[in-house]
Amino acid sequence: MSEIIEKTKNYVVNLLNKQLNANYLYHNLRHTERVVKSTKELIDVHGLISKDSEALLLAAWFHDTGYTVSAIEHENESCAIASEFLEKNNLDKKTIEKVCALIKATKRHYEPTNQGEKILRDADCSHFGQKSYLETAGELKKELTQLGLASYSDNEWRDENIKMFKKEHHFYTDYAKEHWQPMKEKNLKKLTQDSKEKKIAKKEALKAKYKNESPDRGIQTLFRVTLKNHITLSNIADTKANILLSVNAIIISLALSNLIPKLDNPSNKYLVYPTVIFIIFSVVSMVMAILATRPNVTSGEFTKEDVKNKKVNLLFFGNFHKMSLNDYQWAIQELIKDKEYMYNSLTKDLYFLGLVLNRKYKILRWTYTIFMIGMVVSVIAFGIAFKFFGPDRV
Repeated sequence: MSEIIEKTKNYVVNLLNKQLNANYLYHNLRHTERVVKSTKELIDVHGLISKDSEALLLAAWFHDTGYTVSAIEHENESCAIASEFLEKNNLDKKTIEKVCALIKATKRHYEPTNQGEKILRDADCSHFGQKSYLETAGELKKELTQLGLASYSDNEWRDENIKMFKKEHHFYTDYAKEHWQPMKEKNLKKLTQDSKEKKIAKKEALKAKYKNESPDRGIQTLFRVTLKNHITLSNIADTKANILLSVNAIIISLALSNLIPKLDNPSNKYLVYPTVIFIIFSVVSMVMAILATRPNVTSGEFTKEDVKNKKVNLLFFGNFHKMSLNDYQWAIQELIKDKEYMYNSLTKDLYFLGLVLNRKYKILRWTYTIFMIGMVVSVIAFGIAFKFFGPDRV
């Protein structure tokens, strides 16, 4: 090691230890020593002459000393510190200018123009291709936060690193591409995989949080299932009533077309009473089946006061079928603003549907009972008529 490099090392170590802000967790002496080590590795591989290697090592030691002055344009500050020190130690002006050019080449987004600049830039970013990259990147994140320069969430920081790896950074020297690039790609893969896993985990966490913290889903399911059950039961009741209507209509049609015309014959008078009983029970069954399915007619109107006082159920068509569209839209907007009113309306809707179902099934029960009794009584009446008053009894 040349005398000037040894003096530079001692000066920089002392400068960074004593004058660098403790909040610099990344741009500190450890980072500088890592860059110097990587620079030596690249110098040995490329077999540079002593003059060029000396300028590179001097630039590697001085490249971040400007942080002791300011984080803004620190490359220029580093160049000023290096120039002042090297001039005092009688280094030739040409080498000092070369050192400054190399230091300025470490500026972000700078494209190197010669081999020396490529070597120093690769050395400055050598941690991209090391296993400790994630730990090192974490130190830079903390540094930016503590210095008040920038603040990133874990996800934002990971995305910034992925962006850096994919779009902004690449190694320049063949040695770095061969030996450091593979580990860099592994680090990128790990960052990308972590990003996917975090997004999935975040999505699942949000689902779980929404499920746990929002009882509305359970309430909505309750109303939806109950309403579906009510509608299904109502359809069943209507189907049963339609069956009775159809059967009795057929019975009455047959009676009117085949049985009643024969009653004009005096020999068939014994069939009068059984036929009347038969038809009466059929007619009563039809009437009751109709009553079970007959809809109730409501006013179909409400006032704004009814909505404001939460007295009207806006979910039932019978309460609004005579209203204008604008009035109904206004009422619905009022409803959805008030969760309590909305749930009360749903509750009322279910309750009155239940009352309608109760009425339907009560009437249907009586209808089926009357129909059953009518069939039995009619058969008995026809049997008695044939037995005691039939043609063979005349």
